[in-house]
Amino acid sequence: MTGPKLALIAGGGDLPLAVAARCEAEDRPLFVVRLAGFADPALEAWDGVDMGMARIGGILSAMKKAGCGAVCLAGTVSRPDFKNLKPDLKGATLLPGIVKAASQGDDALLRKILSVFEAEGYVVEGADDILGGDTLTAGALGRVTPDPAQLADLRKALHVAEKSGELDVGQGAVVCDGLVLAVEAQEGTDAMLTRVAGLPADLRGAPGAPKGALGKAPKPIQDLRVDMPVIGARTIELAAAAGLAGVGGKAGRLILIDRAAIVEAADRLGLYVWGEA
Repeated sequence: MTGPKLALIAGGGDLPLAVAARCEAEDRPLFVVRLAGFADPALEAWDGVDMGMARIGGILSAMKKAGCGAVCLAGTVSRPDFKNLKPDLKGATLLPGIVKAASQGDDALLRKILSVFEAEGYVVEGADDILGGDTLTAGALGRVTPDPAQLADLRKALHVAEKSGELDVGQGAVVCDGLVLAVEAQEGTDAMLTRVAGLPADLRGAPGAPKGALGKAPKPIQDLRVDMPVIGARTIELAAAAGLAGVGGKAGRLILIDRAAIVEAADRLGLYVWGEA
């Protein structure tokens, strides 16, 4: 996919790096706004600036100066303590509306932030579109296919994740033998899987005797241009360490960061990756 010069508003995690690499591979002009305290230092390889998240005026000014026509928000960012933010003039003007939106939940907050860029004339692009629509496809990804009991765990995990999403809590859940072991909240998927790995052995599977599933689903109310669920090879590694038998999501609604690496990790560790149609 090519298009106007892209401003990548980069938080933490691997997704911003994947977006930047895809732009580079397609010779698409890119400008990276590295959010201070979140963005991976590796993003310094691309033209851009380091900015605090409250410096909205500075971010917009930098994007305009760089000649950007589109914007993508990608990566993890924890909700700030609004009392301790140090906004610039534009940020101070917008902050009351942002705080009000934040009180209504993360998705209302994201929609408010998107509206700021749209009001400035920028086209908002989803990371999945930039990555060529590389999302989970229906069925098994890799050599391992879940059996009926494993699918039952995964489907319950997806159901719990969706119900959790309705409350604007998170995007993931872990179920083992029908028992809900964890629901993702602000800690993120990696921390949730690490927490599951620390549960008593009789509640979960183990390497060599895996059971249970991680299910990831978008919140029903969220704008899929921002914050679509993501998995990568690290997700598979952590799921295996937690004793899980597999990972899955809704087909077309789960971004894959490096499909080949995910398949390699899943096949090597004996986990299934399943796309629910």
